[in-house]
Order: sequence, then C-alpha cells, then structure tokens
Amino acid sequence: MATAIPKQESAMGVGPGFSIPDPHDIPSLKGKVSETEWQLRCDLAATYRLCAMHAWTDLVFTHISARLPDENGEERFLINPYGVLFDEMTASALVKIDLEGNIKQDTPYFINPAGFTIHSAVHSAREDAGCVIHVHTPYGIAVSVQKAGLRRYTQFAMQVHDDLAYHDYEGIALDLDERDRLINDLGEKNLLILRNHGTLTVGENCAIAFLRMYILENACKTQILAQSVGGAEHLHEDSEDMGHRVFQQAAPAFQRGLGDNLVWPSLMRKLKRTNPGHDH
Repeated sequence: MATAIPKQESAMGVGPGFSIPDPHDIPSLKGKVSETEWQLRCDLAATYRLCAMHAWTDLVFTHISARLPDENGEERFLINPYGVLFDEMTASALVKIDLEGNIKQDTPYFINPAGFTIHSAVHSAREDAGCVIHVHTPYGIAVSVQKAGLRRYTQFAMQVHDDLAYHDYEGIALDLDERDRLINDLGEKNLLILRNHGTLTVGENCAIAFLRMYILENACKTQILAQSVGGAEHLHEDSEDMGHRVFQQAAPAFQRGLGDNLVWPSLMRKLKRTNPGHDH
C-alpha cells in the first residue's frame, strides 16, 4: 500500500488526529461546476464503484483519474481523495488537480502522491488518455511477478495481448523521475502491467478504460487459475498469429461509439440498482 501522508503534512495540514469526511456529508458540486465537468465527475465516481463491485480494490490505495477540459490553457484532471473507499466514492468528493499535483478547488480532502505520480505521467504524455485506471488485485499482481508476463492462454488474453506493455518496479511511486520511464514503457499501448505492483489501463473515456481493465483482469485471473492445476507443460498457449487475429477481431469493442455504448449503459443501470449515490 502506498501510504504517503507525511509528504503532504505542510501543504494539506495533515497530521495526527486528522479526519476524512464522509463523502455523502460534503455539499454537492452539481450546478457549481460546468455540465461537462459534472458529467465527468459522475462517470469517474461510477467507475470507482464499478471497480469495487468487481473486487478490484485495495482499500484506498489505488487510483482512477479522468482528464478535464483545459481551463485557461491548464491541464487538469480528477482523482480520488485519499481515505475514501471506492464503493462510497461520489462525484463531489473527487479532487481536481493540475499536472504538478496542486489541488485546484476547495475541498476537505487531500490526495495520495503515488497516485499523482503515475496518473500525471500518463495524462501528460497521452492526449488520448481520457481515463486511467490503476489497480492492485491478487491475480493482476500474480501475473506481474511472472517473468513471461501475460501468456496467450485464453481469449481474454489474446484480446489485449498486442496492446500490453510492461514497466519494472521502482518502489512506491513517489519519485517524479519515474514518470519518464513509465511513459517510455507504456508508449502507444493502452494496457500496462507494472511489475510486482499491479495493472493499468488507458481509455478515451471511463467506459473504454473500464472495459480494457475488465478484459485484462480476467486474462490474469484465468491464467493463474489455469496454472494452479498444472505447470506450463500442461497448458496450451496459442500462436502469435492467433493472438494477432483475436486482437484485431476484438479491437472494435474498445473504440469510441461501440466501446462506450455496448456495456456502459447497462453497468450504470446495475449500479443504480445495487449501489446508488455516486452522483452526489
């Protein structure tokens, strides 16, 4: 877990005895921000709750971010307040920051520097990074420690295998110098396995980033399950040619227009039924 509160003590007034407000107790920002920002806030808060629904959480220690439209020429994005669980995230609780990690709104919350390091790197380098999801799951981490990484064992894996990059572990992501290396490793890919650490996906919007993470996490889970009943000599890994073919077949599902309309609306209906309140 990336516990980095001391780094922000002077800037945020965080010290012994600090408290994290319940996100449902803070005033709603609806009508106080632009319609575009409010919709992005709602989509991002929903993404947090969807990750909780799929058990992709590590208490409060991972992050999802969304890029906001430029404000007076300045790039800004939304990220989670440190200390709020994914399943209780709300649109108004999300924190607006710039690429230097400065908070650009009135808020009772502070942010995790490790989240800023990773997400600011991707947003600064990729114009198409509307949303960045980073999680620590047992299956994703289990694949991240394997020298061969993700194998072409399943259809899940082959759908994303050609779009996957790797980044070596450098400790908890507090060193801003790591950003350049992370960006170089990611390149133009949309999925990243952070060695010994976790998984990350990029999308033009929350819907596409979530769908990529759904496929990647299931690819990791099925790989670990398959390996649990036998060594590599007992498993069939399909060919590179087949991997390329499946990747091309699946590509339309991750494009704007199909990727954000095929599954996302039904996920919003399910969220409304099972865990309403993200749009506070």
